[in-house]
Amino acid sequence: MKPAPAYQTLRDQLRGEIAAGRYRNGQRLPTESELVAAHGVSRQTVRRAFQDLVAEGVVYRVPGRGTYAREPERRYLRQFGSIEDLMSFSVDTTMEVLVGLRRRVDVNAAARLRLADDVVYTVEFRRLHDGIPFVRTVVHLAPAVATKVLEAPDLADGAVGTQTVIGVLEPHLSSPITEAAQSITVGNADAAVAEAVGCEVGHPMLRVDRLYSDAAGQPVEFSVSHFLPEQYTYRVTLRRAR
Repeated sequence: MKPAPAYQTLRDQLRGEIAAGRYRNGQRLPTESELVAAHGVSRQTVRRAFQDLVAEGVVYRVPGRGTYAREPERRYLRQFGSIEDLMSFSVDTTMEVLVGLRRRVDVNAAARLRLADDVVYTVEFRRLHDGIPFVRTVVHLAPAVATKVLEAPDLADGAVGTQTVIGVLEPHLSSPITEAAQSITVGNADAAVAEAVGCEVGHPMLRVDRLYSDAAGQPVEFSVSHFLPEQYTYRVTLRRAR
């Protein structure tokens, strides 16, 4: 395995030192020159490490004065770059099923799943981080898929756990999920969303629609999530093709 780039190593070390309390909220970090001398790296390496930490909200920069540690927020941060990252929601969040998996008619969801009729199976849930709800999600499944997990306790009314829907589904699929096409827009909380995440009706929300497809290109799951901006940060990493 290739070693991590120097800027990533420095970034991770500085992030860890801030988390451990070496640099308190509002305390200045070493200057670029000091870090260059201490770690034997280039000035560009230090700048790239600082850029990442600023983007993460771990530090902030004051022109002409330096870089300062920022007190950690309770906002949930998730970085996505793969299907596995989506499934790893289960690592540090809790899923509470609000309405268990059941049959319903939904014209839009059926169209997105490319079904011949308007019948889908739907489960509604919210996710919490450190006991704070930050998203309500409605997942629609094609009937052929849903029938495989209709009796799954993780998708029943009131179920609480660290599962993800695709994590429950995949062991029952003949072809694995290989693609998640998504769109991100701004929406407003309706009554169901407001109740789930504890905000006012009409509150601005981050809406994320995802269509999951298997290796054969067949849609398997269509989800609509409303994230509470005060409690959630969404990050996607883009890499240059090699």
